[in-house]
Amino acid sequence: MTAIPKVLSIAGTDPSGGAGIQADLKAFSALGGYGMAVITGLVAQTTTGVREILEVPAAFVESQLDTLLTDVPADAVKIGMLGEAAVVRVVAAALDRFSPPYVVLDPVMVAKSGDRLLAQDAVAALREELLPRVDLITPNLPEAADLLDEPQAVGVEEMREQVKRLHALGARRVLLKGGHLDGDVCVDVFSEGGGAIELSAPRVATRNTHGTGCTLSAAIAALRPRHADWLAAVREAKEYLTGALRAADTLGVGHGRGPVHHFHAVW
Repeated sequence: MTAIPKVLSIAGTDPSGGAGIQADLKAFSALGGYGMAVITGLVAQTTTGVREILEVPAAFVESQLDTLLTDVPADAVKIGMLGEAAVVRVVAAALDRFSPPYVVLDPVMVAKSGDRLLAQDAVAALREELLPRVDLITPNLPEAADLLDEPQAVGVEEMREQVKRLHALGARRVLLKGGHLDGDVCVDVFSEGGGAIELSAPRVATRNTHGTGCTLSAAIAALRPRHADWLAAVREAKEYLTGALRAADTLGVGHGRGPVHHFHAVW
């Protein structure tokens, strides 16, 4: 392993800088990784919502991947918004060709504003083509329900059961995020297939949560090459995100849900 991991984000854009490619690159940099990007969609969005999405053609996503990874092999990959089924299949094929050592999939389906970011017909492709090829998936509760085609979990025990069913779909490792539940403590459920572990963190009192899912998955990808196992990388990534949430109110970005502070430990 080189001293500075080269970490690739495959995702859509966010002009406000709080989510998507921009958030991923910030998280990579804050955690000591060299960030790279393959863009799957141009998204007109801010802290208040998504206005429009311009999908990047699957053939051009493939060209970006082949051009980059032939020259610069990635030490880790984070996959975010893919948009459509053809792009899902292109990314799956690239993983087969280039075999990056660590791959994190954040199955981005719906933005916090409620705007859909993954076509309904692409959910099956994501489930069948990508789930078995990646090392870790990081769905939130609505995304897990979408993948499983069942109601959203309303408690930790239901989360643990859904993690088992995600494994049955082919997921090797799962971090099911419980931030949509109520309470002063947020509980995530992590599993590598041999039993689930509950990871708790205090709920941070802020409305500035734009890009939390992107940031957490990017942080895990950036940290995994430096750790001996996935659980250690997940724990450190969660600590990083908690700090970013605690400092989020100092940024003052936008009129809606503002971004987390990716550089809270640097600035």
